[in-house]
Amino acid sequence: MSEFKTVAGETEAISVIERSKFICLLKGVNDEEDAKSFIDAVRKKYPLANHYCYAYIADEKGLNQKFSDDGEPHGTAGLPILNAIKGKGLFKTVAVVVRYFGGIKLGTGGLSRAYGGTAIAAIDKAEFVTLTEAEFYIFSLTYAQYKKILPIMGGAVVFTEYGEGVKIKIAAKKGEKDAIFTKISETLGTNSSAEYGGEGYFEFKTK
Repeated sequence: MSEFKTVAGETEAISVIERSKFICLLKGVNDEEDAKSFIDAVRKKYPLANHYCYAYIADEKGLNQKFSDDGEPHGTAGLPILNAIKGKGLFKTVAVVVRYFGGIKLGTGGLSRAYGGTAIAAIDKAEFVTLTEAEFYIFSLTYAQYKKILPIMGGAVVFTEYGEGVKIKIAAKKGEKDAIFTKISETLGTNSSAEYGGEGYFEFKTK
């Protein structure tokens, strides 16, 4: 079973260094397209900035990662941002650091500390979520059955749809499907069956 940590929501941090203003915006993403859309949104939010340096890891294994110095000296911006993300063990995460140049050159070391430090500041403010590899199953139940099994589902409910009966989609950690099905069958007093709802990652919340 595999799991990874990412950012919950969006976080911002600001640093002012030698009159240059650095703004880091940090966000958890679903994929590379989501990361690129966020970078474009940041550019539109701060249209007068001098640089939009970024880094992202767009998957849960660290295979899809990119960074950009956006005109700053090579290796002084995007890579320090990426290292900040890696240093906190984050995946499916994008960080964009916007710079408003204040007229004083910081040098390569100063730039690396400024970009990396602002990214770390945003990460330190962020809240995180751990997503675990899961399989999903959809049960069609009566309202009476739904009331019986809901207390034993804990934080594994993905969604609930109400109609003549109740459709409930639940997440099962990889390798734990049989245990959940047994628990539901025992609770209902009958064998349970469900429609397979695919695989993915899910935040299993404990109560």
